[in-house]
Amino acid sequence: MIEPIARIRIELQGIEPRIWRRVDVPCSSTLMNLHDIIQVTMGWAGTHLFEFNVGDKVYGQPFPDVGFEERRVYKAKSIRLQTLLDRGFDRFLYIYDFGDDWRHDVIVEDIRDGEVDTDYPCFIDGARRCPPEDVGGTMGFAEFLEAITDPTHEEHEQMLAWYGGPYDPEDINERHVRSVIESFAVRRRGPLQSHRKGNRPWSH
Repeated sequence: MIEPIARIRIELQGIEPRIWRRVDVPCSSTLMNLHDIIQVTMGWAGTHLFEFNVGDKVYGQPFPDVGFEERRVYKAKSIRLQTLLDRGFDRFLYIYDFGDDWRHDVIVEDIRDGEVDTDYPCFIDGARRCPPEDVGGTMGFAEFLEAITDPTHEEHEQMLAWYGGPYDPEDINERHVRSVIESFAVRRRGPLQSHRKGNRPWSH
């Protein structure tokens, strides 16, 4: 089934060597779909709030009763990637965990027709493992990495216990990532085949 596909590169800011992922996603995906894809491909656990900053608008999960938001937050499930592309946005910001403040550049590298025999989304490639949850932002991650990768470091055992085992900064757990992304694609396949005439693509 041919549909417009965007090749997206996700880059975590503030860390070198760069932590990044590349994935092909349907242009019909909502920003909520894209949030799920970023979480899985990067290796985050989805335990914190998030938002997309696109131009002068913010998309996420509005909490009107909390009272700490001074700006309007639109629902991430209310807008599709194709709409952003039509408005000229091929690069925007994804923020995860407002405490550790993980900022990701989301870059649309290419737009093309999908391949008939490929289900989307589809993981392409990437490099380096994402930081652990609640590690303390970029500075905390640097300290964690120094300690956990050096058996002679005075905090090595403490970091092993906190993390729950060894941490390989080069291992992106690709088999798991591909498995979950493929499950997203399978989940899309049924509704696409059943409702194509009604124009009801994957959504939350």
